[in-house]
Amino acid sequence: MGKIDVHNLWRGLIMGTVETIPGVSSGTIAVVIGIYERLIAAINGLSTREWKQSLAFLIPLVTGIFIAVFSSAKVLSWLLDYYPNQLSFFFLGLIIGIVPFLLKKVDYKRTFSGIHYFVLLLSLLLIALFGIMQDPVQSSILGSMSASDYLAIFFLGWVASSAMILPGLSGSFILLVFGYYETIIDALDHFHFPVLLTLIAGIGIGVLITSKIVHFFLNRFPVGTYAVVTGMVLGSVFVIYRGMPADIGGLIASLVVLVIGFCVAFLLGKVEHKQ
Repeated sequence: MGKIDVHNLWRGLIMGTVETIPGVSSGTIAVVIGIYERLIAAINGLSTREWKQSLAFLIPLVTGIFIAVFSSAKVLSWLLDYYPNQLSFFFLGLIIGIVPFLLKKVDYKRTFSGIHYFVLLLSLLLIALFGIMQDPVQSSILGSMSASDYLAIFFLGWVASSAMILPGLSGSFILLVFGYYETIIDALDHFHFPVLLTLIAGIGIGVLITSKIVHFFLNRFPVGTYAVVTGMVLGSVFVIYRGMPADIGGLIASLVVLVIGFCVAFLLGKVEHKQ
């Protein structure tokens, strides 16, 4: 095995912390801290003769991610219980703020054609329609899980692993869209291993298989891929919005965190765009 990169431990801590927040992608953070291309190469290298070097790169990174995910879950669980509206508005700010980065990523004014705007709008409408028809901000169902819920979590882990690789789209966003975000946060908070192992199994298989597909599309069709991603991100606004707080204090606090979330995501995207 190659030399372990200990610096990847703190990089993983940063990536894991943001991965629990819908709207902020660990893929985006990977680019900001300068390891995105090496990360993709390491994941794809697991199935080659260079697998030992890939493991040396990934082990400390994944360790940091796991530590951060379990640590930040308790904080998020508390916020979901006591400040759901404010947390929702913070997520909305993050999601809206990342859109300029996604569009700049492919220089949309120069590269977008009619088909790109069409797939952007289509993906936006599909996500928005799902949000209207479903209840994605449902409360945790950890105490009443069925076999179909476990199956759904496995496949969502698979899909979320692809989202983690795409800058601008987070795995937590996928869980939020399909209604399992609070359940997973609850499972992390209470160390519910059946749910966590099911999710990890889906993520592990998805990372090994789907990363190659994502890598292919990002390299061969970057403009079309980001058109779809941008539409999904915009559509998620309809999914996450919980309504306006009834009291003035709650409304002011929600608007403040909305602006804060927007600024955080916008600045992250701006830093990455300069890389």
